[in-house]
Amino acid sequence: MLTPCIFLVFGFVCLIFGADWFVEGAVGIAKKLRIPQLVIGLTIVAMGTSAPEAAVSISAALKGNAAITIGNVVGSNLLNVGIILGIAALIRELHVAKTTVRYELPFLFGVTGLLLGLGASGGHVTLGEGLLLWAVFLAYLCYLFLLAARQKDKPDEGASEGGEPASENESKKTLRERITEQIRKHPLLGTVIGLAVVIWGSDLTVDGATELARMLGISERIIGLTIVALGTSLPELVTSIAASRKGNSDIAVGNIVGSNIFNILFVVGTTSLIVPVSFARSFLWDTAAAAGSTVLLWSMVCRKRTLTRAAGAVLLLTYLSYAVFLMV
Repeated sequence: MLTPCIFLVFGFVCLIFGADWFVEGAVGIAKKLRIPQLVIGLTIVAMGTSAPEAAVSISAALKGNAAITIGNVVGSNLLNVGIILGIAALIRELHVAKTTVRYELPFLFGVTGLLLGLGASGGHVTLGEGLLLWAVFLAYLCYLFLLAARQKDKPDEGASEGGEPASENESKKTLRERITEQIRKHPLLGTVIGLAVVIWGSDLTVDGATELARMLGISERIIGLTIVALGTSLPELVTSIAASRKGNSDIAVGNIVGSNIFNILFVVGTTSLIVPVSFARSFLWDTAAAAGSTVLLWSMVCRKRTLTRAAGAVLLLTYLSYAVFLMV
């Protein structure tokens, strides 16, 4: 029992730090290229914080545990909206960009519905369906490219004028802060190292979670929806809360929306290119819940484009209700 728990915890630590370094490096590269904050949140930060989901799902598929993939992706998407955006909104009300309300949130609902349809049709996400997901993903990337080109010279809507002080007493800096500083100076190196640590952490996480499930007699569905989903969502949690505290709401919201889209299209799509991804009928309820949480989020922000503290509390309570239903 102790060994898989150690693997799981150490794997999560690697995922958190690796994703953090990956995001720092990627954002550093993006800023040098003068890419707007919203686009950074929807693309580089979203993909960077989704790297654990991608690495864990692909690693699980290669080891013959593809059932973890759907639970990991759907569970992470539910956590991202219910827990992460809920907590971030409680810390500070979040401004939501116009394009997120008009395009990205409806698109997220659409791709979640697509995943639900694929799961209901045959119980597996096949190679052909994986190619379909990848085709939609490439179309999404084209949209982001056009969005970046259109917004390149516009000021960031959600950028904070204040933020945290840039200078800090050198003697008080932690090891993590010193490493982060070096990554900001050498963003390409940080991106490569971060990605390597994420991949290693994902391998340890899958081994630990699979062995723990086997020893406790817990289904891979529950493990994927809870333990693995929570562990792989920690980078989104850290990134979105940090962005919320600094007033960078476009990154906080864009990170979650972009990450959820990336999880479905890239993670499930890529995994199904390696091996058919099993989609148990019990996952249909979970995927429908993920679609419902997207509709709930959209309904909260469609008018005033602000996720209030009250709305954040509702998201948290909604997720907790789902968690209770899952465990019953």
